[in-house]
Amino acid sequence: MKIHKITGLLACFVMMQVYCQHTNKTVNKTKPNIVFILTDQWRGSATGYNGDPNVKTPNLDKLAKEAVNFTNAVSVTPVCTPHRAALLTGKFPTTTGMFLNDIYLPSEELCMAEIFKAEGYSTAYWGKWHLDGHGRENNVAPERRQGFDYWKGTECDHNYNKEHYYANNDPKKKFWDGYSPFAITKDANQYLADHAKDKEPFLMLISLATPHYPHDSAPEKYKKMYPQKNLILAPNIPENLKDKVRDELQGYYAHCTATDEAIGTVLEQIKKLNLFDNTIIVFTADHGEMMGGHGVKPFVKQLAWDESVRVPFLISYPNIKNNKGKTVQAPITTPDILPSLLGLTDIAIPKGIEGEDISSLIKNPDPKADRAALVMNVSPFGSNFNDSEYRAIRTKQYTYIRTPEGASNLYDNLKDPYQMTNLLDKSDYKKIQIDLDKQLNNELKRIGDDFKPREFYMKKWNYTLDSSKRAIDFRNWDKGEGKVISPKKQN
Repeated sequence: MKIHKITGLLACFVMMQVYCQHTNKTVNKTKPNIVFILTDQWRGSATGYNGDPNVKTPNLDKLAKEAVNFTNAVSVTPVCTPHRAALLTGKFPTTTGMFLNDIYLPSEELCMAEIFKAEGYSTAYWGKWHLDGHGRENNVAPERRQGFDYWKGTECDHNYNKEHYYANNDPKKKFWDGYSPFAITKDANQYLADHAKDKEPFLMLISLATPHYPHDSAPEKYKKMYPQKNLILAPNIPENLKDKVRDELQGYYAHCTATDEAIGTVLEQIKKLNLFDNTIIVFTADHGEMMGGHGVKPFVKQLAWDESVRVPFLISYPNIKNNKGKTVQAPITTPDILPSLLGLTDIAIPKGIEGEDISSLIKNPDPKADRAALVMNVSPFGSNFNDSEYRAIRTKQYTYIRTPEGASNLYDNLKDPYQMTNLLDKSDYKKIQIDLDKQLNNELKRIGDDFKPREFYMKKWNYTLDSSKRAIDFRNWDKGEGKVISPKKQN
């Protein structure tokens, strides 16, 4: 009788084990949390750990010693909406149609939060969204939040001292108390405290809109840290722009340092709550800005030079002990981020994601590794309207750019970090140029992009431009909601 009871108990135990292996509840206990910190317009060079002689970023410098540093991370299209769409979908702008600002990312797209949520993750979002297309002041309705449940976000606002947001299901506009990076991270820290002991892992995306202009709105305390006369300027900034650049850099660096301090509170909270050893932490940006480089005035992006496309990218993950402070020179482009996070969390990568899973390179940083990271501007708009569309690749050593007229730029970034010497068609680089052109063609073929003129893509996705050269879609002008701009391919 006793034997039968024991056998029965063992059978039940085995059945429960088999059942639990197929439910999220048990699997979730082994899944790491993810804290993804996305900033806006933070240049890849503008941190202490990456060698900027001016800026003070002590908290990020400390994180760099505990993380893997991708020194050649690039934005797939260096402007807000296209980067954010590529980040959440793992797809390129030519595939989703998300190659312009202020357009709507269709709910049909499978996005980051939806994937992790299906694996049992709690999901939360703070700050700038810029994927809704219903107007920058309007609420991003819950059904358009692409799987993020906890929500304190805004479509787009750069009034950092009175930045608005909408909270969860409340349609009433609210305002952050004081300088928004501090207020947002304070709320994120409370979320961490509330969820520290949950059995389910969480995905947090903290989207801070700094150091994007206006730069003069940075807190005075931090601006005083950067006397204009003491700022060291890059050698590719012409004399006629230096005064303007110093004026903007003072506020830009002030925003960087203030934002670094805000990020530092999140990193401190993660450690205080004993979450660090089971949390993937990412710090990056959506794009950089030219800031006078190559004679291009401050605020401008969209271009293929490093000032615009290169972004910081730090990633810390569980069991990083042997790789703390390591660097990876092989580039990573925006669509690679989602599949790499899925790789680190042992979650299957859904069909249709075009980025590459480079989680093995994150776990085993190889200084000799190299790859071609694709960058593009399908249809320059706004102040960049007269610039040529382009496709480009960034390797750990070279940048190669092609326009519809043909190859336009080739730089050796190791010998020429400020990209001041165009090596295109130079005899010493002929073989290298041919090889880079093949690599670019391979990347375009892989995602099915024939690199046609901008008019082709504008027509394909039914876009037009207003008088300021920004996208509108008059078919969606209805019910007083404003210009809802949604990419819809023609059959």
